[in-house]
Formats: sequence, structure tokens, C-alpha cells
Amino acid sequence: MNKENHTETRCNGGHGHHGRHGRGPSSFWMQDPDMVFMGLALKNGTTFLELGCGPGDYCIRAAQTIGPEGMVYGLDSNVQRLTELDNQAKEEGLKNIRAVLGDMLGELPFEDDSVDFCLMSTSLHCVNLELEGHGVFKEIRRVLKFSGQVAVLECKKEKSDFGPPLHMRISDKDIKTVAEPLGFSELMYMDLGYNYLIRLKKEEM
Repeated sequence: MNKENHTETRCNGGHGHHGRHGRGPSSFWMQDPDMVFMGLALKNGTTFLELGCGPGDYCIRAAQTIGPEGMVYGLDSNVQRLTELDNQAKEEGLKNIRAVLGDMLGELPFEDDSVDFCLMSTSLHCVNLELEGHGVFKEIRRVLKFSGQVAVLECKKEKSDFGPPLHMRISDKDIKTVAEPLGFSELMYMDLGYNYLIRLKKEEM
């Protein structure tokens, strides 16, 4: 796959590498999933939302982590990826997952203060952060409960042989520049090698 097509796949599906068993693209195996979920620190009974969920690898792991009392919503604009998420949830016997058709650039189809935790995994770089980032994080803030959290996993803003081109990459500082004025504060930064994970908390304004 050439770089141009690779980048297009990431933005259409929300992730960058093809999943296992010929499924849609996913960044899940770019790093140790155990380390990522240690960084997410999800609690039992959490209401979890992933924006740009792709085929749903993170949603599946989240559903297993938060238990049957929690709920996972995977939002994506690609119907095929959502079908893959539904199929994988059925294969795993997980009943606490809902696939949701939607666009992370628009109004999210969730009530105010209804989500505990939001994840964007290698999907935020597809957004023009300078022009559209304010709207994205404003909507995330709306749907998050008080003290809710948002985590972003992205490729580091440095050259590499895979992933999005350098001009599309975003750093943790870029994210904080957009999110902090909207009432988010950094809780954690984790170095994942080629990637990084940053976790932010919704603060009272």
C-alpha cells in the first residue's frame, strides 16, 4: 500500500493498519494493548465512547474491561467498519457494545453529561485541528459527565516510514492548545514508542 492510499485509509476508517483476519484498518496492534489500557485506567461500569472506532478493536477490549454493567459506544462514519464491530461483538459474546453511525465533526448523537470516557485513537489527525478541533472538543465536553475524561492516541509528530505524513500529525501540545481553553486539563502522558497517549479531564468552568 503506498503512502497516499495508506493515509486515505486511516482517515476514512479511523485507524492505520489492517486488523487481524482481513478486517478493516486498525492501530490496535501498533503497540502493546495492555500498556494502552493501563494508561486509559477504565473502571468497571464506565460508559465509554470511541470516536472513529473503525472495526472496533478498542471497543471490544473496553467492553471486556468495564464489564457488563458498563456500556461501549463505537461511532464511525463507515458502515462497513460498524458492521465489523457488530460481528466481532457477537463473536466475543459481548452485549454491552453499540455501533453508532455518525461523524465526529458534527453533533454527537448523545445526551449532555452522558459519557464517562471518550477515546480517539489515530482518528484526530484526520481533523484540521486549527479549524475544526474547537468544535470536536466542545462536543466531547458536552457529552462528558462532570470529571469525565478524553484520551487521544496518535503517532508522534516526527518522520517515520508508516502512518500519516508529517504535516498531518499532531503533538500532545497541539491537542492541549485546543482542549485546555475549553476546560480540559492533562492527567497523563504515555510514551508508546512511535505513538503517544494523552489523557485529559473535564474541569468545572
